[in-house]
Amino acid sequence: MRRGIAATALVAALALAATACGGDKNDGGDDKKAGGELSGTVTWWDTSGDSEKAVFQKLAEGFTAKHPKVTVKYVNVPYGDAQNKVKNAFGGGGSDAPDVIRADVGWVADFASLGYLDKVPAETAKKVDSEFLAQAAASGKFDGTTYAVPQVIDTMGLFYNKKILKDAGVEVPTSLEELKTAAAAIKAKTGKSGLYLRGDDSYWFLPLIYGEGGDLVDAKNKTVTVDGPAGVKAFKAARDLVTSGAAITNATDGWNNMETAFKSGKAAMMINGPWAVADVYAGDQFKDKANLGIAAVPAGSAGQGAPQGGHDLAVYAGSKNLDAAHAFVDYMTSQEVQVQTTKELSLLPTRTAAYDQPDVKGNEMVQFFKPAVDKAVERAWIPENGSLFAPLQVQYTKAVTGTSSPEDAAKAAGAEFRKILKGWK
Repeated sequence: MRRGIAATALVAALALAATACGGDKNDGGDDKKAGGELSGTVTWWDTSGDSEKAVFQKLAEGFTAKHPKVTVKYVNVPYGDAQNKVKNAFGGGGSDAPDVIRADVGWVADFASLGYLDKVPAETAKKVDSEFLAQAAASGKFDGTTYAVPQVIDTMGLFYNKKILKDAGVEVPTSLEELKTAAAAIKAKTGKSGLYLRGDDSYWFLPLIYGEGGDLVDAKNKTVTVDGPAGVKAFKAARDLVTSGAAITNATDGWNNMETAFKSGKAAMMINGPWAVADVYAGDQFKDKANLGIAAVPAGSAGQGAPQGGHDLAVYAGSKNLDAAHAFVDYMTSQEVQVQTTKELSLLPTRTAAYDQPDVKGNEMVQFFKPAVDKAVERAWIPENGSLFAPLQVQYTKAVTGTSSPEDAAKAAGAEFRKILKGWK
């Protein structure tokens, strides 16, 4: 679950909260096969959220059913802490480092550039290129080499409470201007707020800048673009949603505040992704799942846009059990497991053929999000990708809350980007 993409560069290494599916990792010999069979321990650091982790732990246990001499040690690492925790573990090279990680698609190039990831075996890499969605496969590559296998893919959409919109007599907004009009009617007729805008996580800024026809960077030309005209318009759009009364926000604990506001009916709409569906269904407003509607993110002045997201699985180059670790990745990204993941969590598969399976084809969330994924904006797969979100978060929050002007926020973000992307224009 994406709870705070920018927080990864801000959080210091903390103690891990772990639940084990078996014994501790052996000191040696884990890379050998006993009697031709895989053996030893595979430690998997999973970054899924509270509504997902039980499902992923159960699926991980299924690997041992297929390979009885392999113990899977499951460790859930909070998403917001994960990027730094992984870097600390891999950089230290100690026995506590995981064999397999679940990495945000924006982290793979960073980890690979530092030499932390083992190359995906050649045969598997060929299958990734031929059997997986092309945009998902691209996220696992660095300098033309495949270092990770796509597990799930996602993008963002407008979640809305069908009953509240119906009571207010409004249609689902397709643009930010329509959103402001709808929010005013919702407030007048129901007393509810129109939109909860997450103001403490810069990932939520991406649909705004894409909607203005811009992007954070132009990787091909090594140019920072966040402080260009489109970026300024995006910061203005974020602030305008709040000052117009169309959106409520909070600069702290945005995820929980947003989810609570939407699930309780305090806010009629929010922008989120398929990772939030399981949690939303647990809310009072959505005991009847049919009350949840999802539409495209409202368009800005240049059109509609949402980011390509998702998670990949990668193997630590220093793992003592490379054979079993790669086999575990193959298992967790198999069609069988991906279909089960969709069935239980409504997350989108990365294997093309999985979309022909009944449990995927008949899933209402997939029916919406798959076309949205096909149109999603592919992010720049550069090593610094994840590092850009921390300074962007600071400026996005300042713009949303009004402590900085949109122009100053854009200028400051651009200056910080150029410090990270040395030599870029």
